[in-house]
Amino acid sequence: MAGSQTPSMATLASEICNQIAAVFSTTTARHELPLDLLITEVTNTATIRKGKIFLYGVGREGLMLKAFCMRLSHLGLSTHMVFDMTTPPISNSDLLIASAGPGGFSTVDALCSVASSKGARVLVLTAQPETGSCLKYASVVCYVPAQTMANIDEEGEVESARPLMPMGSVYEGALFVLFEMVVYRLGEVLGESPEAVRSRHTNLE
Repeated sequence: MAGSQTPSMATLASEICNQIAAVFSTTTARHELPLDLLITEVTNTATIRKGKIFLYGVGREGLMLKAFCMRLSHLGLSTHMVFDMTTPPISNSDLLIASAGPGGFSTVDALCSVASSKGARVLVLTAQPETGSCLKYASVVCYVPAQTMANIDEEGEVESARPLMPMGSVYEGALFVLFEMVVYRLGEVLGESPEAVRSRHTNLE
């Protein structure tokens, strides 16, 4: 950031939060809101199909999905991170939630293909809802209109100043906020009280 005066922590925090909030103010007329899509898919999997929910992402996207997986478990849902040692097989009653911000990764593409071939629902989170390589396996696409590495690869680094949120940080931060919104809404939809959610938190700490 340009200038001789170092911004305060409060200023930096506000600017970062504003960048993430702007993602959810972006008009996406051709695409249903990601919050609504996630609520529908997770609720239908848990209550109608009585299925399991699998999650996967690479790098920092994967960390956001791990945090989401934990909260879904606290809500009483059967949730599993792909590649965990205790992950069960996926079937046609289940849902895979995968993130590919730039549109595709070799592992995400392969896992979506496997899940689709087993009859599972596949929900893909991405910032590239028209061109992503994993979209051909998706039952539903959740468009998160945030900057990712794909934007940098296409446009190049044109800013002279150091960006406040580099590479895919805006997308990754938006995932965290989106998942918190989903957890809040799911608690209402599923009728889970704060006490019930808290009772499922691990005591092996």
